[in-house]
Amino acid sequence: MENVKSVAISDENITHDSEKISQKRVAFATVIGTTIEWYDYFVYAAVAGLVFNQIFFAPAGPVVANLLVFASIGISFIFRPLGAFIAGHYGDKLGRRLMLVLTLVLMGGTTTLIGLLPTYAQIGIAAPILLILLRILQGISAGGEWGGAVLMAVEHAPKEKRGRFGAFPQLGVPLGLLLASLVLVIMTGVVSPGEEFVQWGWRIPFLLSLVLLAIGHWIRRSVDESPVFEEIKHRKSTIQNPIKTLFSKYKSSVLLAALLCAGVTGLGYMTTGGFIQNYTTNPNGPFKLDRTIILSLVTASAVIWALVTWISASLSDRFGRKKIYIIGTISQIIGALCLFPFVDMGTYTGIAIGLCILSVGIGLTYGVQATFYAELFPASVRFSGISITYAIGSILGGAFAPLIAAWIVNATGGTTYVTVYLCVIAGLAFLASILLKDRTGIDLGPDNEEQQNESPLIWK
Repeated sequence: MENVKSVAISDENITHDSEKISQKRVAFATVIGTTIEWYDYFVYAAVAGLVFNQIFFAPAGPVVANLLVFASIGISFIFRPLGAFIAGHYGDKLGRRLMLVLTLVLMGGTTTLIGLLPTYAQIGIAAPILLILLRILQGISAGGEWGGAVLMAVEHAPKEKRGRFGAFPQLGVPLGLLLASLVLVIMTGVVSPGEEFVQWGWRIPFLLSLVLLAIGHWIRRSVDESPVFEEIKHRKSTIQNPIKTLFSKYKSSVLLAALLCAGVTGLGYMTTGGFIQNYTTNPNGPFKLDRTIILSLVTASAVIWALVTWISASLSDRFGRKKIYIIGTISQIIGALCLFPFVDMGTYTGIAIGLCILSVGIGLTYGVQATFYAELFPASVRFSGISITYAIGSILGGAFAPLIAAWIVNATGGTTYVTVYLCVIAGLAFLASILLKDRTGIDLGPDNEEQQNESPLIWK
């Protein structure tokens, strides 16, 4: 009898250990994969603001070329919903893991091709057209990637650690910004930040994506499918048209959650969209500061963003998603109010302080966002729900934030109304966080669809 008990205990220990190993592998795969994915995305935004106005859009003149650069950054957001619809539909029908691998390959491949593109001087108008087409493919990939990474992390997580697991794909954004900025700092330090970097140095960060793609592909193929989806597949309870179901039953949830995303992306894209880098270093701008130092400050701000993301996610497991998110949106408003008054001091210290305050507000909300979203939608439409909501929020907030900011500065000669614009976006996110219920710890499995289908809005 004692032998039987010891065998049972041993089997339980083995099962528990294998689950922990699987969870760690998933956590590692999501953070590495999303870091690579967003590295690709942010390298474009950073290099576009520094170089592409000179080599792809120069014939339009300096002001228009600058606006076209930021438009090229924003256009990818228009196609994020397409990626979200495709990945969401098949992610809810065929699985989360498959979509993760496919979106990573698409992003890495297009980034590498951008690094090989001829310039306007070499092939004329075909160069910016090809650049825009590849940027559109990046948008499709980004629209589909985030939802899969989030669900792989959150649906594998123990209930009491769901917030922390949800932080892993979120960490990919500041870490991707950190990696992209670091590579550019090295490149602008190794080669001349003027002629050599513009001629060929900018290509290296894009071509590096091929190596990162191989690493990320290998890591993501090694993880198991989400246990929630495995259960759905086992029960044969996948629904025929998850997107139709999403918009027929959960429109209010999609809209309010999109406003949450709009706040963090609108503010975040002041750096990840390349606006601050361009505004402070542009030869035709007010400051003409050193490019390498500004990139180093953005790199440091990404470290702060990542640390606060992890802290806020951990706090949400203890105090609930909603409380932390409300605190985060208030911090975003403070960050929006402080950013440009500090940047417009025209000193490296002022810029560093402004970026630091902004990064705290972004991190406080971003760390909670993935788990907040995952707990908002029922299992059968969860991939579609969080992917499409995130894509819509990105359009409302981050898509054209750098372009709008550049237009405001050119139209008014200052940044006062940029601050107003950012405060409005952050204020809408604050209102949305008030109106949504806290569903921290809700059972995410298909057995609990009835509770998951209850309205997440406070007035119902």
